[in-house]
Amino acid sequence: MNLPFFISKRYFFSKKKKNFINIIAIISMLVVSIGTAALIIVLSVFNGMEGLLRSIYGTFDAPLQVLPAEGKSFVFTTDLREKVRSIDGILDITEVIEDNALIKYNDAQMIVKIKGMSDNFIEQGRMKNAVRQGELKFLDNNTAYAIIGRGIQFNLGVSLRNDFLALQFFYPKNVKPGAIDPYQYYSRANIMPGGVFALEQQYDDNYVFVPLSFTEKLLDYRGKRTSLELMVDPEQDLLTIQDNLAEILGKKFVVLNSDQQHADLYKVLKIEKLFVFIIFSMIVGIASINIFFSLSMLVIEKKPDIGSLFAMGAPKKLVRKIFLLEGAIIAFIGAGSGLVLGFAFSWLQQTYGIVSMGVASSVTQAYPVEIIPTDFLFTAITIIFITFMASIQPAIRASNQGVQRV
Repeated sequence: MNLPFFISKRYFFSKKKKNFINIIAIISMLVVSIGTAALIIVLSVFNGMEGLLRSIYGTFDAPLQVLPAEGKSFVFTTDLREKVRSIDGILDITEVIEDNALIKYNDAQMIVKIKGMSDNFIEQGRMKNAVRQGELKFLDNNTAYAIIGRGIQFNLGVSLRNDFLALQFFYPKNVKPGAIDPYQYYSRANIMPGGVFALEQQYDDNYVFVPLSFTEKLLDYRGKRTSLELMVDPEQDLLTIQDNLAEILGKKFVVLNSDQQHADLYKVLKIEKLFVFIIFSMIVGIASINIFFSLSMLVIEKKPDIGSLFAMGAPKKLVRKIFLLEGAIIAFIGAGSGLVLGFAFSWLQQTYGIVSMGVASSVTQAYPVEIIPTDFLFTAITIIFITFMASIQPAIRASNQGVQRV
């Protein structure tokens, strides 16, 4: 039998009496358990939020996007089209013209992102599940239609039932100084609202999707494009296709995958997750002070036992090990039970959605949660390390009792 572990277990689980020291040790263990569980739950929620954003953007964003390395537009030539299509795995090319424009409806107006898309965008069905009113269409009976975000609809009071009131777009022109006619300062075009989408607030409050020809005329782009969105074969490796495309297009273009298109957002989420991990670890670190005091008082209480061990020839290493194991028991039980509780709650939330978002119009009704094994690993290592460090000084103090006796 492992003597140090046996003695440590007797100290912690002794039923003979539950004194103040035992109560502090139990409280310390509970705090470690609750802190560990809370950390696991919060990290799982961050994982769920990241996964939710990926699913939202993944249903809309193209797997690959081609942007100019300099400037905001480029000329989309036949040669460039053939270069893109020559890459194995690329299924479709959507031409895009995107810029800011002023939109006016009735007496309301606002600045929006106008995004002109080629007709195959509708055929790809990337927004079919996001349309809440109207239809997903750019053209019907020779009439052009716009698809607007729900936030824009609310801000402008757009009604799809009004067939006589169109959306008016205004875009500044490059005019020479000295022009007198105010109409020379901007381009103007009208289009009917055909549908309303609800995808994500950033899109809902800012974006209007229109036919490519409408944007090309309004912005006077004349064959220029701001980006290309590429659909790829899902059975082929996306990173390989991206590398091959970047190589053939050269340094004049940048090729981004779906994650890189929202790199700043995902980076912010990871930073927030890191800070949450640090904050909760500090909370557990503060709680481990109770472990330090409980073990220090246990050393004082067990001074006769320590003296007896030294009298029987026990080395300092054995005494030190006893109290380190005492701290380890608190750490492992606290961290272990916290990991189980955190996993149980996260699994219930992930499976049954027991905690609701409380917003009827939210993208998901329950808080998103995703369980990642590495979160459990890093949490367990951190918590055990913190509580172990709190046990070192009392253990050293106990092992020095023999020196003091001499």
